[in-house]
Amino acid sequence: MSNSWTTRTNLVHAGTRRSQYGETSEAIFLTQGYVYPDGETAEARFKGEIEEEGFIYSRYANPTVRMFEERVAALEGAEDCFATATGMAAVNGALFCQLKAGDHIVSARALFGSCLYIVETLLPRFGVEVTLVDGTDIEAWRAAVRPDTKLVFFEALSNPTLEVIDIPAVAEVAHAVGARVVVDNVFATPIFQRSLELGADVVVYSATKHIDGQGRCLGGVVLGSTKFVREELETYLKHTGASLSPFNAWVMLKGLETLDLRCRAQAAGAAHLAETLAAHPAVAKVLYPGRADHPQTAVAARQMTAGGTMLSFDLKGGKEAAFRFLKALELVLISNNLGDAKSLITHPATTTHQRLSEELRAELGITPGLLRLSVGIEAPEDLAADITRALDAAAG
Repeated sequence: MSNSWTTRTNLVHAGTRRSQYGETSEAIFLTQGYVYPDGETAEARFKGEIEEEGFIYSRYANPTVRMFEERVAALEGAEDCFATATGMAAVNGALFCQLKAGDHIVSARALFGSCLYIVETLLPRFGVEVTLVDGTDIEAWRAAVRPDTKLVFFEALSNPTLEVIDIPAVAEVAHAVGARVVVDNVFATPIFQRSLELGADVVVYSATKHIDGQGRCLGGVVLGSTKFVREELETYLKHTGASLSPFNAWVMLKGLETLDLRCRAQAAGAAHLAETLAAHPAVAKVLYPGRADHPQTAVAARQMTAGGTMLSFDLKGGKEAAFRFLKALELVLISNNLGDAKSLITHPATTTHQRLSEELRAELGITPGLLRLSVGIEAPEDLAADITRALDAAAG
């Protein structure tokens, strides 16, 4: 595939492998294992001595999954990619494959609840020392890294308060002490931000979100150098079993074909709704990276080509107003998922971040009135009408 094709073209064609039947749509190789013509070939394939690509077991690799991996790598501009069963399997693998007892990492404090569990609870249980910082404060990163820091981890746009982390600045701090930079880029999407080009060493996505984009399958990907993916990540993942189903990989391939179109429509809708929300008296605050009043608007403008598909807003009446708002919605659906073609909304304090203490939620800005909106591809004027009607109801 030519390296000169644009993103939209690569999302349709990159990584395609056709069988002897010349199918138009990618084939689903729904198989667990593979056969060999003789014992010598099986031995050579297990040893990696055969130059042409072959497969030995679908927990390790599969033709449909490999098509998906190569297409995502082309989208991200990465040397290599490994697909996983879920987004959290991707986060777990990206971190655990390169850490051991006694290592030190620095992480942004503002994380999705499951990511925070891995960083704050699981890694320390296995002897990894973790320092949590305000991800938007570059001086906090400088103060936290040490000569023995192994990696830093953060969400490029935090969930759900949409803090924007200055990737080049954090990468400079991390690389100065020899630490790797691992970025969860799911909210920013690969359409609007290429974190590897900004200084990240490893990028993680929940493919469940925008890549599938239609609420069907779970999946995840980890991207980085071929050396990292094949020598560290692959070994960990293939032996711990977090492999992506070939069927799910096929669904994700279909999702990639329309990813650029969907994300651009969603971002345009999000920008429109951010203005609608900001103008309503029931709203105390709107958080959208594409707005000039966002706390990290300058960073977002440098790193992202659009404001993204996600926004959050705080209602003046707290939890009671938020629940009245949710009950009044007709078009926007209540769901803790995101990145879907359908607009989805959730109340983080009682769903995705409910396990956090009240004090930590307050510190992170997850107030009782905060709502997180994932904008879909519906007509923006219809979404605005639905949201305005619900805001009126929330205001009482």
